[in-house]
Amino acid sequence: MNEAIQVAVLPQRYTALAPDGSEIRELIALGGGSMAHCTLPVAGVSAAIRHRTVEEIWYVLRGRGQLWGRRDHREEVVDLAPGVSVAIAQGMHFQFRNTSDEPLTFLLVTMPPWPGAEEAVRVEDHWPPFLARPGA
Repeated sequence: MNEAIQVAVLPQRYTALAPDGSEIRELIALGGGSMAHCTLPVAGVSAAIRHRTVEEIWYVLRGRGQLWGRRDHREEVVDLAPGVSVAIAQGMHFQFRNTSDEPLTFLLVTMPPWPGAEEAVRVEDHWPPFLARPGA
């Protein structure tokens, strides 16, 4: 069926685990980009990665956390909270953690669309990664 408008409903459960360990609920993808909902569980710390070819824009919906980023010889840590938007440039080393007592959730737009797990390259961690999941 060829629809005029793409529609996606947020899945109840995550549809993929990102290479950094966060939970991804895939939404809509077009030729120029894709959108997903990302969750980092309480006390979670992602693995540090860099992207080979894509860049991302995040918009925080719920929870609080921190994002560490390094590019060339510059690095910084920024606070994540509802209403905050951040850009992840291609090649930037980054890692994020949940500092609140609720899941850290955000929308992310990836440009071009996410090509697959080989897109993420593991880099040296800023914080020790930690991902506790119920039943894991």
